[in-house]
Amino acid sequence: MNTGHDVVVIGGTGVDTTVYVPSLPLPYADTHTVPPVVDRIGNTGSGVALGCHALGLRVKLVDLVGDDPQGRFVRAHFAERGVDTGWALAPQGTRRSVLLVGPDGRRTSLFDPRAAPGERLPRELYLDAVRAARHVHVSITDFSRHVYPDLGTGSGPADGIVLGTGSVSTDLHDWDGENDHHRDFAYSSDLVFLSAAALGTRRDEVMRDILARGRARAVVCTEGAEGCHVLDADGLRGFPAAPLPGPVVDSDGAGDAFVSGVLYGLLSGRSLDDSVPLGAVAGAHACTSAGTHENPITEPDLLGRARGPGRAGL
Repeated sequence: MNTGHDVVVIGGTGVDTTVYVPSLPLPYADTHTVPPVVDRIGNTGSGVALGCHALGLRVKLVDLVGDDPQGRFVRAHFAERGVDTGWALAPQGTRRSVLLVGPDGRRTSLFDPRAAPGERLPRELYLDAVRAARHVHVSITDFSRHVYPDLGTGSGPADGIVLGTGSVSTDLHDWDGENDHHRDFAYSSDLVFLSAAALGTRRDEVMRDILARGRARAVVCTEGAEGCHVLDADGLRGFPAAPLPGPVVDSDGAGDAFVSGVLYGLLSGRSLDDSVPLGAVAGAHACTSAGTHENPITEPDLLGRARGPGRAGL
């Protein structure tokens, strides 16, 4: 019996400063009067860790944060929620984003990665945890790529995705299929998530490239309200978005919630086709909640709203 964590999340915490603006793109003006500006927990690793934790999974998050007000905010947020963490110092400070959110919930993110050349996550911070974990999710922070040699070689049959000790996932977000920063993550993970936002007509080509050239057994490409597509040994197929449980408030964090829902499904023994709809439900929930990761969906709500596999063959 595995006594480690269900999911270890590598990197990707920070603080989001949310500004609610009257429209996007924001027209030029010397001054715009806006509602109260709010600092909240943010960034992709935070979302996956908090989302999985809310769904009852045993989670550990390891990251570099600054000795600054933002770093203290991040550490306190996870401590208050009982999430197991491991922190090391980022001398250049904590990552931050400024989110401009329009009336329809769409957003533009201004991301300050605070990256430092040669930065590494200390091995003693994560090594025991990843060796005992059922699954590791690697955020695309630059230093996280150097963790891959310490991760397992994956598990499960070559013709399907099965998460277990040694399995790894990542989220490439709005990769265009060309940016070299993303390649180590794309080709070194068993399960690869990405958004179609920057792919245009190359969606299928990029998905096939990830599956053919790397370690991936499955690629999941999200398209917001249009749902998502999955590619694995069974071929390419589409899944619809889940119905929204309320009005759209803020779409930021929906992708991380989606990842959390899919990981929950797979780690609960479901197939990928039965797990993707759970991710869609979690993502829809996130769109109706203010902030990036303030109110992740719980396991009872997720299962209560799930509508079945929702598969649409292509």
